Amino acid sequence: MNIPQVNVPRLVIIGGGFAGINLVKALGNKPIQVVLIDKRNYHTFQPLLYQVSSAGLEPDSIAYPLRKIIKRYKNMYFRMTKVRSIDAEAKEIHTDIGVIGYDYLVIATGTKTNYFGNKAIEAHSMPMKKVPQALNIRSLILQNFEQAAITNDKAARKALLTFVIVGGGPTGVELAGAIAELKNQILPKDYRDLIASDMQIYLLEGGARVLSTMSDEASKKAARFLTQLGVLVHCNTFVKDYDGKKVTTNLSLQLESETLIWAAGVTGDVVKGLKAEALMERTNRYKVNAYNQVEGYPDIFALGDIALMASDAYPNGHPQVAQPAIQQAQLLGKNILKLMEGKPLKKFKYMDKGSMATVGRNKAVVDLKHYKFGGFFAWFIWMFVHLMALVGFRNRVLVFFNWCYNYINFDKASRLIIRPFYKLK
Repeated sequence: MNIPQVNVPRLVIIGGGFAGINLVKALGNKPIQVVLIDKRNYHTFQPLLYQVSSAGLEPDSIAYPLRKIIKRYKNMYFRMTKVRSIDAEAKEIHTDIGVIGYDYLVIATGTKTNYFGNKAIEAHSMPMKKVPQALNIRSLILQNFEQAAITNDKAARKALLTFVIVGGGPTGVELAGAIAELKNQILPKDYRDLIASDMQIYLLEGGARVLSTMSDEASKKAARFLTQLGVLVHCNTFVKDYDGKKVTTNLSLQLESETLIWAAGVTGDVVKGLKAEALMERTNRYKVNAYNQVEGYPDIFALGDIALMASDAYPNGHPQVAQPAIQQAQLLGKNILKLMEGKPLKKFKYMDKGSMATVGRNKAVVDLKHYKFGGFFAWFIWMFVHLMALVGFRNRVLVFFNWCYNYINFDKASRLIIRPFYKLK
């Protein structure tokens, strides 16, 4: 891999997500060599992926070059490759471009879409975990509009204008609200030969309520906001099958739709090589102790979504959102330096800063420790927090400009089919 050998320990980080880049920052210019590995050369701000898929933002607004993050640190290296396996005995990582040894290893690979073993849904639905997938959704939505404008078949037009989102978590709720804004603000202006009321947006949630990880108050407000936007919310509804044309559920509800977006769950994106006992099979998350060390491997750590740190407060591990990953990475940076010096390590304690979700223009819900609120103020807080969390000044400026433009003009500026998407037939 053309990484120089030096007389300090080498730490290899697999994954350039929130955990990976915050660990890089914590160990910048410290007496340790750090090698960051990722199959992409950019960090993705995943909380705003849904805005790329709904034509609100361009992808370069939420993506940031990993080399730009590490360039300020002399002890950092980046290699773009896919990791194939870990050889813990030899302390080596096998990748597509070669083998690299390590003294310490950090797995921060995050999650991937979970289809719960349903091959038909996996083949025909649209996932949204990566920038290219978000662009595929954007292209498909706009292509459906274009096709609906020229078809004379009413049934075909209805299927093209029926959008089904599966999963009522923050991703599903936010995406449903954003697509509803396309229906309410863009369709009547850009596609005057279509009837906006013909477009239907369904949000199907298997549980009893949307935003099940948030408070009951936030859940009720979010459902009300979605209904006001024209989204048809169905709880206790499981999708059993989808063949690319027809959605079959556990109820009598059956939908003819050309577009099903799958936001119903994730599973850990594990790396082969570690013993089975180190993995929680049901969720595909590595079992870690209070120092983020993988069970049975004192020199291998796991951070963020891929790590399951069971505690009295979080028996099933911390929530798979950005904050646990960021906080774990910041502490691990300090702990690795202590480990090198033979000093005792500090246990991780998660500080819950609250949770939030936006449901379209002027509507959001926020759960803090002692306060729960929704509406315009919550929407403003949501915008500020996400704007400040973006990596890079340029990205903040781009997103802020786009949000201002969209708000003033009731418009979404990124309605471009740059790369047409062709569904599996």
